[in-house]
Amino acid sequence: MSIGYLVSHYGTQFLSSLLTTWRLTAIGFVFGILLALLLTIVRVSPIKPARMAVEFYVQVFRNIPGLSLLIFIVYGLPALHILLDYEPSVITALIIICSAFGCENLMTGINTVGVGQVEAARSLGLGFTSIVTRIVIPQALRSVVQPMTSLLIAVMLSSSLASQIPVTNLDLTGLVAKINNAEAGGILTFALAAVLYLGTALIIASIGAAIDRKVRIAR
Repeated sequence: MSIGYLVSHYGTQFLSSLLTTWRLTAIGFVFGILLALLLTIVRVSPIKPARMAVEFYVQVFRNIPGLSLLIFIVYGLPALHILLDYEPSVITALIIICSAFGCENLMTGINTVGVGQVEAARSLGLGFTSIVTRIVIPQALRSVVQPMTSLLIAVMLSSSLASQIPVTNLDLTGLVAKINNAEAGGILTFALAAVLYLGTALIIASIGAAIDRKVRIAR
């Protein structure tokens, strides 16, 4: 199979699969970061049981393989009378993984915020919620642009989990598997998908670096 044959016969499908990969990545990352923000606020709260619960959540889902998590969501949750379609199952797995790593990144960012700023805010009468949402989290976010960029790339690569279940809209890895099963495309099919993954990663890295330069806090 030549590159010309691959592009002419499957070019449209590669484009569609690339868009599916981007869509899964965007949804998983956006909702994962929103959940990570909520988890981080709870993790620094004065309520010890809540802090311990979030710590347990983060440690579990940072260390569980993505495929194992997806298998549990697809085949384990129905036993608990929770039934998700295949694509929402993939998105749920991406959100959970992203939220766990995102929370850890945010905790690292919080550690860069000076204690004096928190003490000054307390002396002005600000409560916990105001201190965290107005002072701590905004600075933490500015400090972790690069780690979050790496996390976005990791979520993009993890979207290949969709290839392990029969989703309607194939991602890049799923399309490669389909082509190789049909025509034994071999290494060339994987190479084309790798180029698309690499191109996406380079775009994400470039945008992340530009954002980091713009919002970085000089210390």
